[in-house]
Amino acid sequence: MTMVCSELFACSAVAADQLPVGADHVTPLSVGTRLPDVTVKTAEDQDFNLVAQTSGKPTVIIFYRGGWCPYCNLHLAQLQEAEPKLLALGYQILAISTDRPEGLHVTTDKHHLTYTLLSDRDMVAASAFHVAFKLPEAEREKYLDHGIDLPSIPNDPSNRWLIVPSVFIVNKEGEIKFVHSNPDFKKRISLPDLLAAAEAASR
Repeated sequence: MTMVCSELFACSAVAADQLPVGADHVTPLSVGTRLPDVTVKTAEDQDFNLVAQTSGKPTVIIFYRGGWCPYCNLHLAQLQEAEPKLLALGYQILAISTDRPEGLHVTTDKHHLTYTLLSDRDMVAASAFHVAFKLPEAEREKYLDHGIDLPSIPNDPSNRWLIVPSVFIVNKEGEIKFVHSNPDFKKRISLPDLLAAAEAASR
């Protein structure tokens, strides 16, 4: 596991040698787990605590790779289409990526998004939800050669990390009710499946 996190113990920082190598080895938090008490950044570089901001509010939490990823951009645009139905069910949408805070506005403006994008540059949330992984050297060099601004692993600046695209649906009590994660970044949950899961979790 990339982080120890439970109702009894606070989340602790991940060690570089504990981070899974490659997307296929990621094991996301499971249904029934409590929402990790972690803080990410807004587009204005302000602290955003997930527990505080979701308290009493059912939430769809999306982890995506970054605004540079075309598959992520397509998914974010589709989520915008689904937002009215999710709002009608009482949900808010929070989308978290490796992007720097100042880069979130670009993605928001590009797709006219009205839900909240958040930055997890320091791998705090991604490691707490167990969706972060260390890029193998060959993949790391490929991304860097294409000029993609990948974040360094904390305390291991020579290596880079990424997110396995994932969806967590959390109820107003802070319990994870649904999880979808796929190591193949080209495959995302369909909107009908997401809406069905959200409706089921709201009952």
